[in-house]
Amino acid sequence: MTDVNLTPEPPAPSPSPSRRRFFRWTAIAATAAVAALATGIGVRAFAHGWGPGGWHRGGFMHGHGPIDPARLDQHLDRMLKHLYVEIDATEAQKQALAPIVKAAARDLLPMRDKFRDAHGQIATLLTQPTIDRAALESLRASQLKLAEDASRRVTRAVADVADVLTPEQRKGIAEHIARRHGSRG
Repeated sequence: MTDVNLTPEPPAPSPSPSRRRFFRWTAIAATAAVAALATGIGVRAFAHGWGPGGWHRGGFMHGHGPIDPARLDQHLDRMLKHLYVEIDATEAQKQALAPIVKAAARDLLPMRDKFRDAHGQIATLLTQPTIDRAALESLRASQLKLAEDASRRVTRAVADVADVLTPEQRKGIAEHIARRHGSRG
């Protein structure tokens, strides 16, 4: 007779409440940073979309379907023109801001597709006869990393834009965001 250990393995330790809170606030901060970039830096294209249906109120990162990079550039140009007027940008600032905003948008575009694809993967995993917890955990971990990467990229773009603007212009953008979002922050 073989010796069988019938003692159940202890469950894997769950993340501490402070760690869960950190990850939740990181995801919220990433979303807020994308929203701030989209609204405050004049890339409102992300938030509002264009054409019939726009991006269905989900914003840039949660829209449906692919975004044509050429149309994205055209829309960014239009949004940047609005920004330039709002902040009374100099020619030198215009020349510096456009590449920063466009590069950030191009870098975030593939991340948007990965976020969208994960929704389909979750649906597939949850409709299987048995739930693959390891696959769900792997997907969760990859989405957290992706959110962190997006947050890091947006933060870098916001800092780069801030370097180009004067303190008065940055204050004007902050006031614009406050007016636009009201109590939502």
